[in-house]
Amino acid sequence: MSLTLSDVSHSEAETEARQQLACAYRLYDHLGWHELIYDHITVRVPGHDDQFLINPFGLMYREVRACNLVKIDVEVRIIRPAEHPVNPAGFVVHSAVHAARPDGPFRGPHPHTRTTAGQAVACQAQGLLPLSFTAMFFTDRVAYHDFEGITLGNDERARLAADLGSSTVMILRNHGLLSCGPTIADAFFDLYQLQRACEVQVAAQAGGVALTLPPHEVALRSAAQHRAACERDVEARLLFDAMTRWMLDKDAGF
Repeated sequence: MSLTLSDVSHSEAETEARQQLACAYRLYDHLGWHELIYDHITVRVPGHDDQFLINPFGLMYREVRACNLVKIDVEVRIIRPAEHPVNPAGFVVHSAVHAARPDGPFRGPHPHTRTTAGQAVACQAQGLLPLSFTAMFFTDRVAYHDFEGITLGNDERARLAADLGSSTVMILRNHGLLSCGPTIADAFFDLYQLQRACEVQVAAQAGGVALTLPPHEVALRSAAQHRAACERDVEARLLFDAMTRWMLDKDAGF
């Protein structure tokens, strides 16, 4: 997990961000949350509101390392020489959130996934249903953004940011899932819960029988109970620390 000598100019904070982000890429790979060389997890460079770290285009998630993450600006210009290019289409979604909240609580990472379950729910008109215990955590918390085609145009940024609003999770219709948070741990925590909720929904629908939906007030109460019982930032950190230990045991080459 140590950086190469070419990276000694990074600040201590950036080095830590690179290590955590590289670990997240390896973790998402092991969980199957990847689309080969596509999809992204981005994070703002500590101390630089207009700089971001993103995966090199052309590498699998399992190949991402702290030292080969690419530093870019909000216009996807590479700030320092890199061995690999970046995928401009991949950063439009992320830059919308980063640019809209430069001073807010969501300065951290924005993972975007296109898992089978996530895309399946994104294709359903009703979106995420409060079918499961986990899904109820997100009652009235999920934002939605309608599909506009491949995200190449910067004009879509404003609409993405407006649709996200104050939410920490978004379903990109016909596309996939997005989460954001102040830390990599927070973003992973929300995305893991959302992914599990989508998996259960798709599995339940596949049974071909009538589904039981709780009353809206019950779903709201469940969400409130979860927030009251959970110190979210603490739980998110504990979860990500545990997953980091798992990665160090399985795949410490990041």
